[in-house]
Formats: sequence, C-alpha cells, structure tokens
Amino acid sequence: QVQLVESGGGLVQAGGSLRLSCAASGRTFRNYYMGWFRQAPGKEREFVAAIRWSGTSTYYADSVKGRFTISRDNAKNTVYLQMNSLKPEDTAVYSCAADGSAPRVVASYDYWGQGTQVTVSS
Repeated sequence: QVQLVESGGGLVQAGGSLRLSCAASGRTFRNYYMGWFRQAPGKEREFVAAIRWSGTSTYYADSVKGRFTISRDNAKNTVYLQMNSLKPEDTAVYSCAADGSAPRVVASYDYWGQGTQVTVSS
C-alpha cells in the first residue's frame, strides 16, 4: 500500500523559511513526477512544484518561482520543498502527490498525502 507522509509545516512570519518533506513508502517511484500542491480556504487546489524521479527536470508555479525549491533523495524515497521568503498568501495546506503523468495537473497524480498546514503571518 502506497503511503505519502508530509512533515515540516508550521507557523512562520513573513520573510521566513520552512522545509517540507514527503516520505513515500509502499513502492519505489522511479517514473513520472512527484509534486507539491496547496489549497487555501475557499480556493481550489493549485500546483506549486514538481520533479521527475529521474533526471533533473523541475517545474514551478509562477507565484513561487525563485522562492521555493523542490528536490529529491531517491535513496530515501523522499521529496523536499524548501520555501524561502514566505508571504501571507502562501498560507495553505500543502500536499505531496506521487506518480503524476503531467507535472502541473492535479488529476494526473495517483497518490496523495494527508497534507501539512503552512501558516505565514504578516
């Protein structure tokens, strides 16, 4: 059974940093994409960043480009999201997703974590 477990969320002041982790278990992901998505209250889930398990391709939403960095550790089956220069509008529940066939498309991912809350105060 595939399981994705996020950690690293919390409360931070604007301008601060957080690092999210997503540990995958149950199978080894070697194809397609791992992604981070977020959902703020009253809004739809939106793409944040994605990375292929193989190669070096990464993808970012325009709103986080230059501030967030996605990376992976294949040996640990873990994906990270380093978030710097956080803004109040980054406040949301952040979820990781696995086995996506299209990096920016929510519906293309087969597995989802439970999410971790990120709150950025002004």
